[in-house]
Amino acid sequence: MRGFGRVFRSPSLFEDMVKCILLCNCQWPRTLSMARALCEFQLKLKSPLVAEAASKGLDSNASAEHFLPNTPNVREKKRKNVMTGIRQTDLGSNSSEGEVELDEKICKEERDGSYDYCAPCETLNESRLEGSKSSCEIGDFPNAAELANLDDQFLAKQCGLGYRAARIVKLARSIVEGKLQLEKLEEEIVTSGAVPCVYDKLASQLSEIDGFGSFTCANVLMCMGFYHVIPADSETIRHLKKVHRINCTNQSVQSTVDKVYGKYEPFQFLAYWSEIWQFYEETFGKTGEMPHSDYKLITAHNMKANRKRRQRKMAKHLK
Repeated sequence: MRGFGRVFRSPSLFEDMVKCILLCNCQWPRTLSMARALCEFQLKLKSPLVAEAASKGLDSNASAEHFLPNTPNVREKKRKNVMTGIRQTDLGSNSSEGEVELDEKICKEERDGSYDYCAPCETLNESRLEGSKSSCEIGDFPNAAELANLDDQFLAKQCGLGYRAARIVKLARSIVEGKLQLEKLEEEIVTSGAVPCVYDKLASQLSEIDGFGSFTCANVLMCMGFYHVIPADSETIRHLKKVHRINCTNQSVQSTVDKVYGKYEPFQFLAYWSEIWQFYEETFGKTGEMPHSDYKLITAHNMKANRKRRQRKMAKHLK
């Protein structure tokens, strides 16, 4: 029997919340690129000149330009070019070439990435993604105090965050100003436990934050220790169809996962997450053994390419 139960958290709840925002309205490689860009930018903020430019919203062409990371807003190549890139990549396993897209469909920008309101997702340019690998050193993930005084448009441009920058800066300011006290949210769990009534209370509070819809709230609460709710999206729909042979829609996916994973209550998410990553690693190899630069290859498109490649090899062997 396969064991499961470990979920790694960020050092702070604020970092977890920002990373949940970075999941919205984009594909997995873009999420990784934005997270890295923020870490690069945090190191640059230690320069007084850069900090002043960021707080005043100076244009990136100003005198501080050479201090700032140049992280492009990555977009995806045409499929044939992506396929070429895949063939040149070895993820450390015979079955580890390919992709598993964590969000083939994503939500409109005014939403949060929830499967309820999905639109065609932003595409990614693998060549530009490769070009975004900065040679500069990486700092820590920025904390709320470091982001609170920044101009959101400046942050968006320097880190390729798009509309997310305004939400991140607004979140940081609410924490620094004491309007949102994350310690109290976590104390609620310590005092009362990760029970449904506490989940509902915290979900209601989180939903008042700009950009925090049901999907983002569920992800944040999962990070806080609530595992009875599965944040469902298009990847969940794909997984149910592929592994469980169950077809569902955006409207029915939540009720479907409740039925499939209900037997694991109150650890439904842990069972789902263990199962989905077991499937990924069977396709791409163990993530712990691959270089971090290959994490971006774990997408649904690469998964399909890898499956077709295995089928061709098997057909050739049977001839």
